[in-house]
Formats: sequence, structure tokens, C-alpha cells
Amino acid sequence: MAAAHTTHAGLSLEAMAIKPPSHPTYDLNGIIKLALAEDAGNRGDVTCMATIPVDMEVEACFLAKEDGIIAGIALAEMVFQEVDPSLKVEWSRMDGDYVCKGLQFGKVYGRAHSIVVAERIALNFMQRMSGIATLTKAMADAAYPAYILETRKTAPGLRLVDKWAVLIGGGRNHRLGLFDMVLIKDNHISIAGGISNALRSVDQYLERENLQMEVEVETRTLVEVKEVLQYASQMKTSLTRIMLDNMVIPLPNGDVDMSMLKEAVELINGKFETEASGNVTLKTVHKIGQTGVTYISSGALTHSVTALDISLKIDTELALEVGRRTKRA
Repeated sequence: MAAAHTTHAGLSLEAMAIKPPSHPTYDLNGIIKLALAEDAGNRGDVTCMATIPVDMEVEACFLAKEDGIIAGIALAEMVFQEVDPSLKVEWSRMDGDYVCKGLQFGKVYGRAHSIVVAERIALNFMQRMSGIATLTKAMADAAYPAYILETRKTAPGLRLVDKWAVLIGGGRNHRLGLFDMVLIKDNHISIAGGISNALRSVDQYLERENLQMEVEVETRTLVEVKEVLQYASQMKTSLTRIMLDNMVIPLPNGDVDMSMLKEAVELINGKFETEASGNVTLKTVHKIGQTGVTYISSGALTHSVTALDISLKIDTELALEVGRRTKRA
């Protein structure tokens, strides 16, 4: 089932305010089932079966233990519905909303056994997605007027989940995989025997296969930028974007030199979209965004994510007391 068409009878429209990226083969429900099966093994939750009466019903509350952007609400609801369709989930926040430490932002009601079985899987998705969304929001705000993008540096098997979190945080998606955009990188250029050869091969391939899609080429020097522009001035090309890689140069004093990046943007002069890549951090992204680039890509959004601390507690008062004691709520 393609993610864009993934639905569930128990999933509210409000929880899906920000929909996942459209992918032709990714099975979001399958990822949930895999995560649950990984937990259950061949016996299921032996602790629950040993300690919790089968028919006991409880109410559990979602508790934010850090400030940040909440993400994964829609996915968490899908987890609960997969475990037990009779569970009822209510939210006071939606994906993309800000939560502060100590806020109770959702509740789930129903069979205690089902809630505890679903708890860790739902939280694992939410914590990772919220961490990505929180960093993305900070980067996107600082990058303006440029747009912030993630890369393919995502957790294996969680590509769509990670990229969904970027959207929730206010970023935009780069290509989803190897299938939906041509991205000519350094290794392609080396194997093809140069940047012009690589571009020519791509143009010929797309024409031969009768394909229309975005084409991006990575450049690492101003000489390469000029070669791309010369090729485009002489040939009919499908090129849409030029990546300006590692043209943000770190300085010994901790600052960065933007002169090379600015010169590259001026050379391109709006003929193509531009994308700055390399040495992108929260400290540098604002300066990069002021150079006139269209996009800024950062692998750190997904490959170095710090999960946002969230818990699901049945005895909420006791959880808050412990949280205050440990300074986590």
C-alpha cells in the first residue's frame, strides 16, 4: 500500500493535518506491524499477561518532558488502532504544534493490556519524529528566505517516517529515493568522465526513455559551475537545479566564509534553482540563507536526530511528581 493512500478506520482527519509524502511502494502500515512484531516476538508481552487483568480498562496521558515541536501524532494513533481498534485516542495538540515541558497533550482510553503493548512503539515513532521536527523548525526559521531540505541520510526502513517529520517541522522534502529525481553527484561525474559528459548522458537517457523529472547536478568548484552553465547555454537540457557543495568554508575563529557560495549564486543568476550543501548547522544556516540560494540541505536533520522526551503515563500525578523531582517535567 502506498503511503499516500494509507488510511485507517480509527484515524481522525485532524490527526492527519500534515500528510506523509507520497511514495509508490512504501507500506506505512507494514512498518507499524513490523515494529509491533519485533516487540512481541513469539510470546507477546509476558509482563502484561502476568500482571494486568485482561478486561481492565484505564486512561493514559501523553506527557511532554521537553519543549519542542510534536510530530508523529497521526502515526501513534495508527499504532493504537493496529493493536486494538476499540482504543479511543484524544489530542489537545496536532502534528506541528509546539509543546512545552510538563504539558499533557493527549489521552488514550481502553484496555490496559492493549495500551501498554502499543506504548513503546507509539512513543518510539513520536520521539524520533518530534526530534526531527523540532530541529527542522529551528533550521527552517533560521534559513529563511531559503527553504530547508533533508537528504537520504535517514534511518534504514524509516525513510518516509523521517521525511514526514521534516514536513511537520516546516521543511521541504528532497528526493524520496533513487527513483523520483536525477541527482548527479561526484561519483557519477567521475565515472562519466566529467560534468558535461554526465549531463549529456542524463539528457539523452531521459529523452530516450521519454521521462520528465527534476535533474540536479552537484558542483564543488566555481570552475564546475561555469562548465555547467556553459553546457546549458549550448545544449537543450533537463537540468533544473545546481547543488553548491562545500562552498561554505569554515574559518579558524568559528565563523564561515560565504564568498565562494555568493559568487556561485551570482554566476547562476536565477537560471536554475540552487542548493547549498555542506557545513550547514544552526549557527551557519542563517548566513547561508542570506546568500540568495533557493534551498539548503542538511543530512543532520535525520542522521543526527536527538529524540524529544515524551512519555505515556497511566498514573499521571505520580509521573509529574517524579518528573519534577528529576527535572524532566
